[in-house]
Amino acid sequence: MSSYWIAFFLIGFIGASLTYGVALRLRIMAIVDLVWSLGMGFAAIAYVIYYELYHARAFLVLGVLLLWSLRLSYYLLKNRVLSGHEDPRYAYLARYWGTTSRRNFLGLFLIQILFVALFLLPVVAAMRQTQAFNWLDALGLMIAVIALAGETIADRQLATFRKCLTHSNKVCQHGLWRYSRHPNYFFEWVHWWAYVAFAWNSSFSWVALIGPVAMYLFLRYLTGIPHAERSSLLSRGNAYRQYQQTTPAFFLWFPRIPKN
Repeated sequence: MSSYWIAFFLIGFIGASLTYGVALRLRIMAIVDLVWSLGMGFAAIAYVIYYELYHARAFLVLGVLLLWSLRLSYYLLKNRVLSGHEDPRYAYLARYWGTTSRRNFLGLFLIQILFVALFLLPVVAAMRQTQAFNWLDALGLMIAVIALAGETIADRQLATFRKCLTHSNKVCQHGLWRYSRHPNYFFEWVHWWAYVAFAWNSSFSWVALIGPVAMYLFLRYLTGIPHAERSSLLSRGNAYRQYQQTTPAFFLWFPRIPKN
């Protein structure tokens, strides 16, 4: 293992532990999401500096990653940390874990460093691509822009819907949310295809596929949709069950006619 990765895990686990201490003090476990989003940005910057990847494609890929990191981190900080209310997903986990919640949440913070390492691999594969710029780079940039725009629009549409007092306990079915129950997750997944395009002509192109494959599995079956849907069912009940019957869970598509 190179000294970069030794330092990465050492600093990462220390940073995650300190952040967990802050989360305990503030009583907001949603801070864990910032370990992931900000960790990706810092790790990518450190990789470029450590390996002296001072060439145009590395800077392009790093720029795409930092835009993603900063947008997501700002959204998480504003809506899940500074809101003063615990994210329903983590409130549920605290109740579910009971007396072991402190230990389990520490594990959740620490495992974020492993997630950062996993998703840093496709970024590294893209940054290490040394061939001349071609149409695949343009495609990667276009994918990144579409993903960034899609996530931003979905988040704003949901925020606007929730600001209206008459929408309390109702389900957002406006804009992108009419075509997917989780359009923000869908565009998050789309983002990771950008690194596949950037790395396509390199010998490490297969590594870039880790991004979209792993992200789909996490969002669709593990950390994303299952927890979000459970929380929505608890807070919105039959209205959300109706939404589940008519609207695709992940991919954008036209609503279905509800079953009688």
